[in-house]
Amino acid sequence: MCGILAIIGKGKDEQLVKQLSKRMSHRGPDESDLHVTENGHILSHERLSIIDLTTGKQPIQGTSKAWMVHNGEIYNHQKLRDTVLSHHEFRTTSDSEVIVHLYEEYGYEFCDMLDGIFAFVVINGDDYIAGRDPLGVKPLYYGLDERGRMYFSSEMKAIADQCKNFSTFPPGHYYTAKTGFVKYYRPEWEDAAKATDEVDYFAIRETLTQAVEKRLMSDVPIGVLLSGGLDSSLTSSIAARLMKDSGQKLHSFSIGLGSDAPDAVAARLVAEFLGTEHHEVHFTIEQGIEILDKLIWHLETYDVTSIRASTPMYFLSKAITDKGIKVVLSGEGADEIFGGYLYFRNAPSATDFQKETIERVQKLFTADLLRADKSTMAHGLEARVPFLDKAFLELAIKIKPEEKQPKTYDGVEKYILRKAFDTPKTPYLPNEVLWRQKEQFSDGVGYSWIDTLIEYCSEQVTDAELEAAEERFPYNTPATKEAYFYRTIFHKHFPQVSAAQTVRKWIPKWQENTDPSGRANAAHVQADTCIAQVKIEI
Repeated sequence: MCGILAIIGKGKDEQLVKQLSKRMSHRGPDESDLHVTENGHILSHERLSIIDLTTGKQPIQGTSKAWMVHNGEIYNHQKLRDTVLSHHEFRTTSDSEVIVHLYEEYGYEFCDMLDGIFAFVVINGDDYIAGRDPLGVKPLYYGLDERGRMYFSSEMKAIADQCKNFSTFPPGHYYTAKTGFVKYYRPEWEDAAKATDEVDYFAIRETLTQAVEKRLMSDVPIGVLLSGGLDSSLTSSIAARLMKDSGQKLHSFSIGLGSDAPDAVAARLVAEFLGTEHHEVHFTIEQGIEILDKLIWHLETYDVTSIRASTPMYFLSKAITDKGIKVVLSGEGADEIFGGYLYFRNAPSATDFQKETIERVQKLFTADLLRADKSTMAHGLEARVPFLDKAFLELAIKIKPEEKQPKTYDGVEKYILRKAFDTPKTPYLPNEVLWRQKEQFSDGVGYSWIDTLIEYCSEQVTDAELEAAEERFPYNTPATKEAYFYRTIFHKHFPQVSAAQTVRKWIPKWQENTDPSGRANAAHVQADTCIAQVKIEI
């Protein structure tokens, strides 16, 4: 897990490239290296050592003149070494190295062979290929400078002031100079009409277990993010079972404004039930407000819900790395797959429900995956997401939407997932957690976090400034004072129009108040359907 920077084209100053790469040093605090190819192209790497701690330094050379840099984890690297690449001679035991050998073996057509999360660039003479994993778990940006040189980077901050224009690299694609962008990931689940499968609870349980198991691959200690919600609790439960079989104890981590925060209470219950080594972290609202500027620089977004949720995750990630943990499992993706957000209750039809789940999964890279990566990697922590395993996606999304809709089961969201793990003889979770209502992370740390944050932002922005928002920010114009405040910070760090265009705002559908807080939906047990709207008028 790392930060990568590649520049295709001659003449870029090597020392400047090192400085640009160091803007992402938080992503790879363990070591840094740079390689200039025979043709003058540059590959730079900031490394977080997870697999092959001794010889896995990047950039990595293939069997001939090809070189590569990679950010992510390839879970099936050993299988590839043992089969289609068995005749290749490897320089390291790093999972990353298989990428350059696959390029040497198959040319451009190999991305679908990778099971993992990745953003990579391979250069061979003047030929090159860049690719991103199917859903964009790992970030990647690309751009062109005034001399026509092509840039690829894990974070926007490394290239924003070097390129005349830049953008987000689309997930599930690879790019070459000869082909342009090619969509290699074409799963059946992207077609809503193919969601016709019956529920197979055993298959759901087994496939998710396999997804967790492969993500325990590591040469360093692993922990779990445990909010006490269904998704993180299930991944924690599965991981605890698997690690117990090998004699290991799982470290779990939760955060809240205090010990009585909704998530903190539930997380303690789960940790005690599972027998994890549990660590509870607290932060204050004042601390959260104080780091907003730095946080937005790390996140590279002005999306309201991403910033609200990333603040506690930023503090939690620091506490985790302070404990010597470099890898955590996270529950991202389950809400999108199973329609877990409370607004899904208001879907006008099963077809609309299914289309929305697909769109949410496809756009995860603009919201929850961006947050999960950048708020953790701000402290050199790698987050892995079992729910977004390719096999699990194909199984779960293609279930009939009528089976998923909450109204079918007395208003319980993610009923199918809950039912699959409701095993009384060998319970995965306490019943009160297994059937706990959806609580969005930024709410679960303590309701006063969002409420006070809205009030604070409203005090920083005048009515006149908000009224003139369209004039100052014509693209993606902020509609609230909170959004305006975040946008001003973002603009300070990233004033380019291209930067603003990389951001997508997360907005719930089918409810009157479109504030992203779960409490804006009337179905929430602590609903505040006027959240944000009332605060702004104060």
